[in-house]
Amino acid sequence: MSTFQPGPLREADATRTDDGRWTLKFVRELAHPPERVWAALTDPAQVGQWAPFRAERDLSELGATTLAMIDGDLAVDLPATVLRAEPPTLLEYAWGEDLLRWELTPTPAGTRLTLRHTVAGSDDLPRAAAGWHLCLDVAERLLDGRPVPPIRGRAALEHGWQDLHDAYAKELPGTLGE
Repeated sequence: MSTFQPGPLREADATRTDDGRWTLKFVRELAHPPERVWAALTDPAQVGQWAPFRAERDLSELGATTLAMIDGDLAVDLPATVLRAEPPTLLEYAWGEDLLRWELTPTPAGTRLTLRHTVAGSDDLPRAAAGWHLCLDVAERLLDGRPVPPIRGRAALEHGWQDLHDAYAKELPGTLGE
C-alpha cells in the first residue's frame, strides 16, 4: 500500500446537456505555465505517467487515435478522436462515448485547468470526479517534479477513490446530493 493520499475535494460541478447527458466541470489551479500543463496533457510519455489511459500518439494532432484504458496488466483500447487542439489553451477529444474538453487559462500563479467531461448519465459523475481527482493529483506531482506512479483502475481503491466518490456524490447536482 502506497503512502500517497489524495488532496482535498476540488472545485467540481455538473450540468445536464441538451441531449440528456451530463457534463462534469472539474477545476484545478496548477503552479505551472500553460505550456507545461499542455505538454502533460498531450505528450504520450507524460500522459502515461498520470492518466487513466495510455495514448498511442501526441494528442495535440487532430484526428483519430486510440487511448488504452489501463487497469493493472489489462489494457483496453478505446477509439478516440482529437477534435480541437489549440496549444496551449484548449484540447478536446471524444473518447468512446465521452467528450473531454481541457481548458488552460494562464493565471499569475500558473494555470487554471478546467476539465469538462461529458458522460452518459449522472451515475457516472462521481466516478469520473473521483478518478480525475486522483489522476490530476498525480499529474500535479509529476509537474512539481515529485512523481508518483499512476493511480488507475482497481488500484485507485487503495488511494481513497471510494471516499472521493462518496464525497463528490453528495456535492454534485444530479447525483445523491440533488
